[in-house]
Amino acid sequence: MAGTLVIDTLNASTGPLSTNNGMSGIAKAWVNWNGNSGGNNTINASFNVSSITYNSTGIWTINFTTALPDTYYVPAGMCTGGSTSDNARTITIYGSIGSGATLKSTTQLQVSQGNTNAASLNNAVEMNVVIHR
Repeated sequence: MAGTLVIDTLNASTGPLSTNNGMSGIAKAWVNWNGNSGGNNTINASFNVSSITYNSTGIWTINFTTALPDTYYVPAGMCTGGSTSDNARTITIYGSIGSGATLKSTTQLQVSQGNTNAASLNNAVEMNVVIHR
């Protein structure tokens, strides 16, 4: 018998589906946004991200729609620059370059973006972060 099964939410009180957002090991949140616009952060696409807060040049806070079960998640990110001179960029997950500030909780994660050639924070054109647990 062939058919289509449509389920809005799948959870269980025990077993492999009892973790946040279904199964363990899949992305619990991800977001792609335009970081070059300063305080006007446009989210292009996302899952379990309610908003992006612009803290200052090169520093953002990702706000989760649904809290994660704990802070043992694994974030990863990448970004792109606006010109060939900006190609040496890096995202720092959980904290900001040079400031010593850190923020990693069940409801939000701070990330920063810098130009490794200039050792400075700046705003990247495209920011991408994924959270696994």
